[in-house]
Amino acid sequence: MMIAAELAQKLLEACRARRLRLTTVESCTGGLIAAALTDIAGSSDVVECGFITYSGAAKVQLVGVPGEILVKYGAVSRETALAMAEGGLRHSNADIAVAATGIAGPASRNADKPVGLVHLAVALKGTKALHYEAHFGDLGRQNVRRAAVEQALQLALQKLEQE
Repeated sequence: MMIAAELAQKLLEACRARRLRLTTVESCTGGLIAAALTDIAGSSDVVECGFITYSGAAKVQLVGVPGEILVKYGAVSRETALAMAEGGLRHSNADIAVAATGIAGPASRNADKPVGLVHLAVALKGTKALHYEAHFGDLGRQNVRRAAVEQALQLALQKLEQE
């Protein structure tokens, strides 16, 4: 996971330079985004916390994703990813939140949401949240999760570069 480690280092440096605290809100990645960041010594000055919201109930209870969003759009959707990121900001002392929800495999129960579909979002206080829809394909569960981590870190860096 060398590329993820490099991206995590860059994200920590970018947040540190702006004195930003970061949180993650993760479903399909199950804490791997937070792990990539906290694998790096000194990350505690940037990383505030991480939420693993694997179930719909956890998304609602831990970060306040509206139940109506889950019913209308499903857990794997643009709307849910954005609500996860924005909820991460509301339920922490972080300035920036990175969220991931998707289908890592080995199978999907919904033909409209195939294995490898991942919705990512980044919310930065005072700005409009950024969303990215990734179609990694059926790379195998672990590879989809790794690809989602890398894309999430890249999206967070992109968001900081835009603002």
